[in-house]
Amino acid sequence: MRSIRLQFFSIIVVILLILLVLLNSYPLVSSRDLVFQEKESGMLSQASVIASSLSGLDSLSRAGIEEVLRLMDVSGYGRIAVANEQGELMYDNGGGGTPEELQRALDGKNVFRSAFDETAFSSACAVPFVAQNGGRGAVYLFERDTERADLIMTVQGRIRVASLAIAGLAVVLVLGFSELLLSRVRELVRSMRIVAGGDYDHRLAVKGKDEIAELGEEFNLLTERLDETEKQRRRFVSDASHELKTPLASIRLLADSVVENENVDMGTVREFAADISNEAKRLQRTTEELLDLSRLDDGVQRMPEPVDLKQVTLDALVLLRPLAAERSVRLHLDLSEGCVIMANTDDLFHVIFNLTENAIKYNVPEGEVWLHLSADEENVTFTVEDSGIGIPEEDRLNIFSRFYRVDKARSRASGGTGLGLSIVHDAVLAHGGSITVGANKPQGSVFVVKFPRPDEEETGI
Repeated sequence: MRSIRLQFFSIIVVILLILLVLLNSYPLVSSRDLVFQEKESGMLSQASVIASSLSGLDSLSRAGIEEVLRLMDVSGYGRIAVANEQGELMYDNGGGGTPEELQRALDGKNVFRSAFDETAFSSACAVPFVAQNGGRGAVYLFERDTERADLIMTVQGRIRVASLAIAGLAVVLVLGFSELLLSRVRELVRSMRIVAGGDYDHRLAVKGKDEIAELGEEFNLLTERLDETEKQRRRFVSDASHELKTPLASIRLLADSVVENENVDMGTVREFAADISNEAKRLQRTTEELLDLSRLDDGVQRMPEPVDLKQVTLDALVLLRPLAAERSVRLHLDLSEGCVIMANTDDLFHVIFNLTENAIKYNVPEGEVWLHLSADEENVTFTVEDSGIGIPEEDRLNIFSRFYRVDKARSRASGGTGLGLSIVHDAVLAHGGSITVGANKPQGSVFVVKFPRPDEEETGI
């Protein structure tokens, strides 16, 4: 498996090679083309001037051609030649055979050719003309320019040296930058392995404000959440073990008392058996609540259906009215019609039952509980108010935590496990709702639960 450094370095090298090729080819090609254009323009212009002068001759003769060229003082060309329409050279200061360009120009076309071989520009052109007697001819010019070639190659050499130096510096900078970048990535990977090993207190030292620094900050936030989750898990396991251990210890103690005491009377046995039954019910209730919390934690949701909160409230009150009568607590109902939401009936029953049961249990003698249910265009709101003992302000932030009790002794005496409000909280959130708690006036507590109100298409009502 190739490392990121090798892949990153390979990409940079490829980019540098492309840049080097461009730097060492484009200036040369561009300069060469500019010289070609200049040569074509200049030589064709000069050849046209000579051809125009020769066209004034009565007839093409070697003497006449030499006289015209002498008067024009043409210099700087390596070869000047003039041919008649038969291709015969009437004038040639360079020697050699008839150039191909002359042959083509005699057909009546201007001809230009130029080549560059890194030592010189070799350029040739030919222009046709017609003398006074109607005889046709052509002028040929040839030039070998070494000065321009030397200048271009000198500049190109300097560009090559400069580009190689820049490429070398770029490679050094890339290696340094990649090492710095990869060291930060390795540090992040090392921190991940530390956290994966169970050290949730570990934090990455974040440097800079780039994307890697942002990734490091997100890693620290994730680690903090993992740390908090792990602490909650351990606390939950500890609390759950304690809650399960207490009734089990009581059951064992009561059972051992009956077994080890041979002279125990039947009334005492029945009393111990009743206590064992109560502790078993408590153990069963705690187990069921733990299973409910586990289901909510896992996000396992039953298929939602239209649920009438008023009917669910009335069903819960059937079970709660005896408890209210026993505690001498008066119930006041203000339940509006049409408060339907998409949810699970059992979950909503637990929500309403637990909130109302707590309002009754933790009330004062001759106390009161008010249940309000209403709906607007956006939400369905269920409110439970009581005139009971209330919840201290410092405890309100924790009452939805698992196994948390405001008054531990009183909660145990009333059979509470400290899980009811946690189940209520998680169930409300699982159905897209919200729950808040505050103080009632002049005393007591008030819980407000809100659910989003579905439209008619969702409920089918």
